[in-house]
Amino acid sequence: MKNAWFKNTLLTFLLVLATMLSGCTKGPSADATKVNEYSRVVDSASKLPQYTGNAYTVVNDNKPMVDPLDARKGNFEMYADLDEFGRCGVAYANICKELMPTEKRGQIGQVKPSGWKTVRYDDLVDGKYLYNRCHLIGFQLAGENANPKNLITGTRYLNIDGMVEHENMVADYVKRTGNHVLYRVTPVFVNNELVCRGLFIEGLSVEDNGRGICFHIYAHNVQPGVEINYATGDSKRK
Repeated sequence: MKNAWFKNTLLTFLLVLATMLSGCTKGPSADATKVNEYSRVVDSASKLPQYTGNAYTVVNDNKPMVDPLDARKGNFEMYADLDEFGRCGVAYANICKELMPTEKRGQIGQVKPSGWKTVRYDDLVDGKYLYNRCHLIGFQLAGENANPKNLITGTRYLNIDGMVEHENMVADYVKRTGNHVLYRVTPVFVNNELVCRGLFIEGLSVEDNGRGICFHIYAHNVQPGVEINYATGDSKRK
């Protein structure tokens, strides 16, 4: 009994120490059991990283703020409840092979995320339609299909240029190593707007203390050439 206690204590100490010494240090901790408390609503878009022509902006020196010790909770995935406006909150998972899908993705068209008013811009949008039903935690990572707590109204640009690169990075790493990655995505809304302005996306590989996966970005929910009314989801050409 004492040996087991000693081993667990030593393991916790070594994990924290290694994380502190690695290039990917953790910021403020986030208790994975309180996922609903980490939805983000701001009162002004000026408080968010501004779009300057890149699909995403590196934030917090690219250091995720997830707590490495959350990995001790096992192979979890958590999705915040929809708020009073039907908006998604934070999605958080300990990505591993066991969570990844073994079947092809099914239909998700029955889900209408907040602000869903898609329209075609054939000459402006790759894929023609402005909006995608964007998985906060990509299907390839956790196998979530038509989960309304995991689907937002996101531009094609956000989905393909802002999110997929990091989703692929995590998926490739997990498949190659068999390790875990703490992965958290937080949509950010301004006041009562129905379409999020963007997503904070964090990834931290567990077993190697961030040496394999370590990033913290803000992906912009914009579409070049299109002006979006985030309060309603309406859009028009710029």
